[in-house]
Amino acid sequence: MADLIMIDDPDDPRLHDYTGLTDVELRRRREPAEGLFIAEGEKVIRRAGEAGYAMRSMLLSAKWVDTMRDIIDEAPAPVYVVDPALAERVTGYHVHRGALASMQRKPLPAAAGLLSAARRVVVMESVNDHTNIGAIFRSAAALGMDAVLLSPDCADPLYRRSVKVSMGAVFSVPYARLDTWPAGLGTVREAGFTLLALTPDDRAEALDEVAPHRMGRVALMLGAEGDGLSRRALAASDKWVRIPMSHGVDSLNVGAAAAVAFYAVATGRPSA
Repeated sequence: MADLIMIDDPDDPRLHDYTGLTDVELRRRREPAEGLFIAEGEKVIRRAGEAGYAMRSMLLSAKWVDTMRDIIDEAPAPVYVVDPALAERVTGYHVHRGALASMQRKPLPAAAGLLSAARRVVVMESVNDHTNIGAIFRSAAALGMDAVLLSPDCADPLYRRSVKVSMGAVFSVPYARLDTWPAGLGTVREAGFTLLALTPDDRAEALDEVAPHRMGRVALMLGAEGDGLSRRALAASDKWVRIPMSHGVDSLNVGAAAAVAFYAVATGRPSA
């Protein structure tokens, strides 16, 4: 059982994991280097623990102690209780959900290992918006995708914003990084996957006509918001696919497009 440790000094070194949470560039460097990530809110903290991530510490406001009591009782890590104003000084923002936990990262698996047990995978290129990363992981979990592969320059799925938007789904879908791009796509093809590049280009075939749900193994490639997939990525794919649009709309936000495409890949379009 963890003891409750009351802290009233924002410069207390024990709060180091939580300092400057709004400084994106700082946290991008620090968190992977120090092997940690931040889980925010009761549900996300619980899901991180259930997924096997070890807790380093918790930071709570007093009113959340009773709500988190069962987690506190089982936590092998220190639990720091602070005033909400102090929490804001430490983190840089008002912690609306009242509970943060610093969790230990796990080593990422090799892409080849994930592919061996998967049939439907997501491949992201240069998706560096944390909100989009979180939304895509949430849809991937909900719609039955087996794994996610990231190009080297994709954003960190365990960054606080990504974890929060995904509602902890980043813990449910295994992911790995491809070491090289787009050469790393060869690993995906060698594992027996058909590489489908999602693009609004008029030369692409409509998803329902391609019928990816009938294919043996499918890797759906998604590009960054605005730019989409690079020319090199498109050239490395096996087929270009698109979501048919109406009313003069040329494309969807990558998070929305991903959800539509995942449904088509996993189950096909709804019957009429």
